[in-house]
Amino acid sequence: MTDSPKPQYGLQLSGGGGRAAYQVGVLKAIASFYPRNHGLPFPILCGTSAGAINATTLACFASCFHLGVRKLEWVWQHFSTHQVYRADALGIARHFGSLAFKPGSKRPPCLFDNRPLRALMEQVLPLDRLDRHIERGYLRAITLSATRYYHPCSVNFFQGHPEIHTWQRFRRHGERARLTIDHLMASSAIPLIFPSVRLGDDHYGDGSVLQLSPLSPPIHLGASRLLVVNLDSPHGDQPMTRRHRAPATSDIAGHLLDTIFSDTLNSDLERLERINRSLALMPEPERLNQPLKPIETLVIKPSEDLDLIARRHYRRLPRAVRLLLRGIGVKRDSDSSLLSYLMFEAPYCLELIELGYQDALARKGELKHFFRL
Repeated sequence: MTDSPKPQYGLQLSGGGGRAAYQVGVLKAIASFYPRNHGLPFPILCGTSAGAINATTLACFASCFHLGVRKLEWVWQHFSTHQVYRADALGIARHFGSLAFKPGSKRPPCLFDNRPLRALMEQVLPLDRLDRHIERGYLRAITLSATRYYHPCSVNFFQGHPEIHTWQRFRRHGERARLTIDHLMASSAIPLIFPSVRLGDDHYGDGSVLQLSPLSPPIHLGASRLLVVNLDSPHGDQPMTRRHRAPATSDIAGHLLDTIFSDTLNSDLERLERINRSLALMPEPERLNQPLKPIETLVIKPSEDLDLIARRHYRRLPRAVRLLLRGIGVKRDSDSSLLSYLMFEAPYCLELIELGYQDALARKGELKHFFRL
């Protein structure tokens, strides 16, 4: 008899703009299960878009899980839209002026100027710690997903243990890199809303756009148990009068973001569940010889509609942003989910953190069983 290999825990954080505050609440609840000096319970971290920023923060403080979560919580608790993109009237006017009157400008076209986010990340993320945490065993790998626009594919930039190999599949591959703020800006560059980012010879945008298999990176990195914090939230049925009306531009934009950030992840989770069920039906000798291995997965997602929460905080958005969004049909009572992605005001973030915390505590038994606590 030989001991079964020690399971490798992975954490998958999906994208979703301001919705990613929910992930902080889930992590806060999980941290309460561990002693204060405990290291990261999931040494494989995978993130996309805003989830990539949260994952990288945890990686920077991998030797102390509680400290990483506290750092995340402090940032989100004190967040404002001005820290993510230029939200004042003058800044927005200058941004559109530079796009309209400087046709030779190298700045990619987009709705908002997100250079304030770069400045914030440069201030709070000590990326130089990643190699040290990997060497000392606190972190196996951190990967950030980005979409390459020329020769389109999903690129998973990872920094991790030397034994990890790169991988290549249809329109997706893993590429070893020393992660920088540019990688984070690329992964979180929501199409048309934030500008693309040049990395090497190509331009990259939000990692969710061409992420055909979101669960592929943690599995390639060696995860055998995977915690997924999905930002797909429940929605109430619309009245028949609205369903008969043609969708507004804002509604279509919201549906597109929902599809980019949630649909492929939900589809991949279904595919993984089918594979696990098929493997469980095989006789054990045959199962052991299979190249596919079962991946134990636990998914946490919001129990409340995040769009409704965002609407309650509509007035907290800077006035210039409200006026700009009104031009494409986003109002306080609109059905578009766009607002929940672009809202970064502290009261909204605090409500999402509390929701994530309570949702995770409500599944405390499942989480403790998953982590074998």
